[in-house]
Amino acid sequence: MKELLSDDFSARLQLAAAYRKRKMPVAFERVRKTLGKALDEQPLRNASYHERRYLLDWEAHQVAYPQNPTDVSLLHRASQSADAAFLAKKLQIVCLLAAHQSVYTSDAEQNWEEETVERAEQGEFATLPAVAIYLYCYRMLRHSTDGIHFQRFKSLLITEGQRFSPEELHGLFILAVNYCVRRLNAGDVAYYREALDLYKEGLTKGYLLEDGALSRFTYHNVVAAGLHVGDREWVRYFIHEYRNRLDRRYRESVFSFNLARLAYAERNHGQVLDLLQKANYRDPLHNLAAKTLLLKTYFDLNEFDSLQSLLDAIRNYVQRKRVLGYHRTNYLNIVRYAEKLLRLPPGDRAAAASLREAVDKEEVLTEKAFFLKALSES
Repeated sequence: MKELLSDDFSARLQLAAAYRKRKMPVAFERVRKTLGKALDEQPLRNASYHERRYLLDWEAHQVAYPQNPTDVSLLHRASQSADAAFLAKKLQIVCLLAAHQSVYTSDAEQNWEEETVERAEQGEFATLPAVAIYLYCYRMLRHSTDGIHFQRFKSLLITEGQRFSPEELHGLFILAVNYCVRRLNAGDVAYYREALDLYKEGLTKGYLLEDGALSRFTYHNVVAAGLHVGDREWVRYFIHEYRNRLDRRYRESVFSFNLARLAYAERNHGQVLDLLQKANYRDPLHNLAAKTLLLKTYFDLNEFDSLQSLLDAIRNYVQRKRVLGYHRTNYLNIVRYAEKLLRLPPGDRAAAASLREAVDKEEVLTEKAFFLKALSES
């Protein structure tokens, strides 16, 4: 009922329809003008805007046609609005399917997708924010190696954000961020800065929040991007500023872990140990991420006995947790290469070079940069 009553436009459009049906043109025109002015003055120019413009022009046509059957201008306007609304909605579906297919294999027929895109690129449709933003998103997803499409999508997302609802913007920002993640996974580290720009904009405008809350996964990713580009002061601000936006069940553990990540970046190993020992990490992946940070801290401090005990603990933990899926391979590789690093004979350049080559070729190893740096210094 709250959702229904909050939609004043639909209620007033129903009133206009009632006046039309009761042959009350003066009252109808008064409501139509008020609704038209309200539509023009509000900032949204998304599919919903064009759909409402179509409905209003359709009602106006039904009143005007009996009085002047030769005037079909309202029908032409209604047709344009209907096409714009349809294309914007269809392109949104196209983008979601493209994003899905970038992760999961699918044999879905794409003829209708190509027809939709071709139609959207014709005439003035491509200049409408409701259509243009999804066209750029589609090109970004389907031509992922060409960064120009991402740049255009990102630019439109930031400059025309006010044209879309918060719910739509949340989805669009997630699509943009996920694209950055895929580029990072492909080894293009320049996308850390791109992702951070999107995170900052999305957080400032509230687009990345859901009912005022921030996902713990987004919280982790924001810190990772900020630390990678070296924006430590902003990361410190973010960690504290958005602490209370986290789900209460995970708040303290997520907060302390990310403070520990910041402390590690600042080479404050004592604080890292203190923060990691205080927290209780219930989520298996969170637990393993904390153990990995502890692993790197022990290595930096030359605490090799503690490190070996930790490696044994990680291996046992991974073998017990069958729900880890593909993460299992990653963490077992981290343990394996850490033990090889520990057993590396001091001063043996040939052995170090061989291990460096093996690490560099490893496809599943999230801490590859750490191992390569450690080997370069050995």
